[in-house]
Amino acid sequence: MKNLLDGKIDKLIVIGGDGSLTGADLLRSEWSEHVEALQTDGLVPPDSLSSHPHLMIVGLVGSIDNDMCGTEITIGANSSLHRITEAIDSIRTTASSHTRAFIIEVMGRHCGWLALNAALAVGADWLLIPENPPPSGWEAAMCRMIQRNREMGKRATIVIIAEGAVDQHNQPITAGHVKTVLTEHMHLDSRITTLGHVQRGGTPSAYDRYLGTLQGVKAVRCLLSADPSDCPSLLVVQRENRIGVELLKECVERTRSIDAAMKELNFDQVFSLRDPEFINSYCLLHSLRAHCEETTHANSNHRLTIGIVNCGAPCGGMNAAVWGIVYYCLSRGHRVLGIGNGFIMDDVRELRWADVEGWLWKGGSELGTNRLQPDPVKVSQVIAANGMDGLICIGGFEMFTALLALENSGQITVPMLGIPATISNNVPGTDYSIGSDTALNVILNACDAIKQSASSSRKRVFVVEVQGGRCGYLATVAGLGCGATYSYIPEEGLCLKDLQRDISHFRKRFKDDKRQGRLILKNESVASNCYSTEQISNIFEAESGGEFDSRWTILGHLQQGTLPSPLDRIRAIRLAVLCMKRLEAHYQYSGAGKGLCEMIGIRGPPQVTFTPIDILVDSANIESRTCKDPWWLELRPVVRMLAKYGPLPGDHDGTVC
Repeated sequence: MKNLLDGKIDKLIVIGGDGSLTGADLLRSEWSEHVEALQTDGLVPPDSLSSHPHLMIVGLVGSIDNDMCGTEITIGANSSLHRITEAIDSIRTTASSHTRAFIIEVMGRHCGWLALNAALAVGADWLLIPENPPPSGWEAAMCRMIQRNREMGKRATIVIIAEGAVDQHNQPITAGHVKTVLTEHMHLDSRITTLGHVQRGGTPSAYDRYLGTLQGVKAVRCLLSADPSDCPSLLVVQRENRIGVELLKECVERTRSIDAAMKELNFDQVFSLRDPEFINSYCLLHSLRAHCEETTHANSNHRLTIGIVNCGAPCGGMNAAVWGIVYYCLSRGHRVLGIGNGFIMDDVRELRWADVEGWLWKGGSELGTNRLQPDPVKVSQVIAANGMDGLICIGGFEMFTALLALENSGQITVPMLGIPATISNNVPGTDYSIGSDTALNVILNACDAIKQSASSSRKRVFVVEVQGGRCGYLATVAGLGCGATYSYIPEEGLCLKDLQRDISHFRKRFKDDKRQGRLILKNESVASNCYSTEQISNIFEAESGGEFDSRWTILGHLQQGTLPSPLDRIRAIRLAVLCMKRLEAHYQYSGAGKGLCEMIGIRGPPQVTFTPIDILVDSANIESRTCKDPWWLELRPVVRMLAKYGPLPGDHDGTVC
């Protein structure tokens, strides 16, 4: 208290778990009496309470467990999921080589979010979490599933267990017990890996950098705009791509009610109190598990033959989407046909479980893809020749234009669905495309290394060119994540006046701090040939007045490579399964094929939507291959503010942050 008053601090941002946040809220409620006590003891000036009558608190949840109610994800959870996924991807190599079983223990004493999402991201054989204790005899069910997977050709067995996993009698389930079951009942060579505190370390993921930055900005804005005389403690929360606020006290109370329900063995209540996204993820995992059960779930009259085609440039998560479709379809008795090499349509083959094993964590496109637009007549012939009941197209803007062309042709007589998958995140009808998160992580890892070089050289500016076509999403979000001074995007354009502004800005900044190198991110299509990445760098150096030098680099197709991020894998599976459920419902209730040409998308509430292709035309800029009025443009004022440029005319406090 005294330190706060000495620093004239009466507005406080607290980053932590429910304990830290609860303590901060208690301090807020008892502020006046503590200040009076300090005044009485002569430890602070006698006018301290009158000059600082209230303490305002805004909380940010920092927790790898993601165990706070009211928000879909907490700062640090995604980074921890990255560490877990990377570790299991590495462990799988050993497991496959020796046909071993690995039991992976992850953190989560009271919350199974990490274990649940890791199980989705790596295709685990079995999962044990505190929220859903297994009934007596679960060991036999686990062995049956693993045995079925082995018979299908899986060489590696992965069991993920949260450290707080219990059975329905509230007895702890240990990794050692699972190992004993697998060893004695299945005679598997089994190993235990406890990831421990490695889950808390490492470089933050792209998503966490973005989330932490925007939530921090939101917290400051809340403190500056609120009425101090009547302001309860607030909690900054995340729901899809929208950042908002909730009452801190209510969120903490809901979180603690979960702990109370667990102690009372009321696990149904525990599950119901978790965030809807948690429940959705668990249901998704259950849908994929059904392949180890009898395929009697789908009505025999509605067994479908589904074609899958990739379209456009490859990206992380394309394979995961195909994997999700195959696993779900075969569990429901459907037949899946993979169409190789995009809309060339010259390679159609049936996909079984063994065919797609390992695709979940592979980058690129195992089916093959290209940018060719379809010949409606040929597509119709291939669909008819193979008895397809539906077509799912996975890709970027080419996917959107392909479905639009097929729909307008009148040649296709089966339902068609599109899944957005592109690093550019430029597809209308969705806030996020599969692959964009993977690309952001690649960009940030590269920018971290480049910024280290720039800082080591002291007075140096790097101009880094990123992909994105005519969409500035990657440059904007990556710029926020890597601390770039600014980012140039096609939506705003670039002129000499902008370069002059930035040169003056750099001169001033390097006079103030010569130790830190700086970055400018440039979208590949930001301007005419007059302003190439190299030319911009040369202009910077020529006009620097000797205050700094400049270098440039183009990241190129690195951004389309590497292993897909956990977030892209999970999103891909989620969208894939929902597309299949959409087709099932369509046939069940309509009894006919034609009449469905939609694209699935992730939109801030109500989250996942299906939108007819012909409606999306109004929100698309076909010529520039982008969507009109993208949500992320609301981030641009934040970019300018963090660059210390100050707001520009027209800037506002957008709904994103």
